[in-house]
Amino acid sequence: MPVPLSQLPSEVIREVGSRKWLALLIFVLVSFGVLAAGFLWPYKYTSETVIFIDDKNIIQPLMEGSAVTTEINDRASAAQELLWGRSVIEKIAKDEEIFGEDAADISREKLEARVAGLRTNIEVVPRGDSYFSISYKARSPMRAFQIAQKAAQLFIEETSERKRIESRNAYDFINKQVKSYEVQLAAAEERLKQFLSENVEGTEGEANDRLANLRAELEQAEMEKSELETRAVSLDNELDRLNPMIMQGQSADAFQNRISALEEQLDNLRLKYHDTYPDIVILREQLEELRKQRARAIANGEPIQSLAGEAIANPVYQEVQSELTSTRANIQTISTRIRSYQRLLDEQSERMERVQANNAQYAELTRDMEVNKEIYDDLLKRRERARVSMHLDVEGQGLNYHINEKAQFPLSASGPQFSMFAVAGLFLGLAAPFGLVAGLLQIDPRVRAREQLEEEMEIPVLVQLPEVKTPFEKRRDSRVTTLVGLLAVVAVVAYLAVAIAGVMGVIG
Repeated sequence: MPVPLSQLPSEVIREVGSRKWLALLIFVLVSFGVLAAGFLWPYKYTSETVIFIDDKNIIQPLMEGSAVTTEINDRASAAQELLWGRSVIEKIAKDEEIFGEDAADISREKLEARVAGLRTNIEVVPRGDSYFSISYKARSPMRAFQIAQKAAQLFIEETSERKRIESRNAYDFINKQVKSYEVQLAAAEERLKQFLSENVEGTEGEANDRLANLRAELEQAEMEKSELETRAVSLDNELDRLNPMIMQGQSADAFQNRISALEEQLDNLRLKYHDTYPDIVILREQLEELRKQRARAIANGEPIQSLAGEAIANPVYQEVQSELTSTRANIQTISTRIRSYQRLLDEQSERMERVQANNAQYAELTRDMEVNKEIYDDLLKRRERARVSMHLDVEGQGLNYHINEKAQFPLSASGPQFSMFAVAGLFLGLAAPFGLVAGLLQIDPRVRAREQLEEEMEIPVLVQLPEVKTPFEKRRDSRVTTLVGLLAVVAVVAYLAVAIAGVMGVIG
């Protein structure tokens, strides 16, 4: 039955007073146990190196657009992964300055255990945007100092080497791509050149222009042929109306016959030509002369008789016949030209079909060449930027890591100190008996106070008898208290002596 809180302090003191030897034993065991734990506690010393991330040096604005500096995102995590990498962690595990001369000759099992221990105790902590620390914990301050220093050194060396390798690999890759596309571009140009040399049909525009010209010329020739055919029909009709022969006599009638023939011929010419045409002018002069001759014959009193004359060829008939022959010859010429135009049109149509058939292949070849050339030009620019970037990394420019604070030799262990164990042991030893008794009182089923009966069991208590000790019991209790007190003082003095010796390094 739990003791009421108001009665708990007095009951605890009474129980401790009644069990002085047990309380002394608990004090000694707890206090010296905590002190022993302080001696056995695995104290670890921490040494750390602060790294500065230099990503805003003067090279960056000067080379902007011309080079790409190698960057590392989430730098603290990247640093942790790099230091945990096999290549770096084994260099530390096999370092003879840290682990002795036989560090490189240990067995595989011991090496794996050492690597696991290094990975467990190496820690990378970010400190703002431009700093992070590399720390190492070890039971030996010298080892913590050496490993922290070595880890920072290897991190910077490995980072610089990886930057150089990365930029070099990027340059080599782009350079290979440039050479590959150079070969592809040359092959595309050769295919286009061979295609143009084998296909001399010209462009579609040239073929269309030629086709239009031929059609126009064909239409013009057909119109000319139609005109000539109409003219031939007219001349043929005129020829049917003319007499191929005429009679020429010695009288005035002969003049009239000639005048009539020339007038008829003049009328025919006027149907085709203007009055200024040379043949018309000559005929008019001839007519004028014949009329004068006829007038003189009449004036001289020559009798007008119908005499038989000489039969001669009609010049008008011969002229019309000559014109008809020329027209028919022109019709044949135009017909030949029309057939030639039609043949050329057929050939040009076939050429047009070939040109259209070649357009797709020409477009594909041109597109391949243009795409390859565009990619090739872009890769050339990228290769030059990669070359400059590679030189930047070789020269140590761009993103760099610098040691801002070197590793310091740790003078004190990290975590709880021995002095804390010493102070805590003394207080815990003193508090342990009282705390233990207070806990036991809360689970003790016995009734120790009248309030327990009255409040919890509702049983009225009429009278409470006090504890009475005999004089002998009082003397015995006094002697025990004195002896326990002396032993407690001796235990405290011994505890303090051991604690001070431990703090001063005499015991450790």
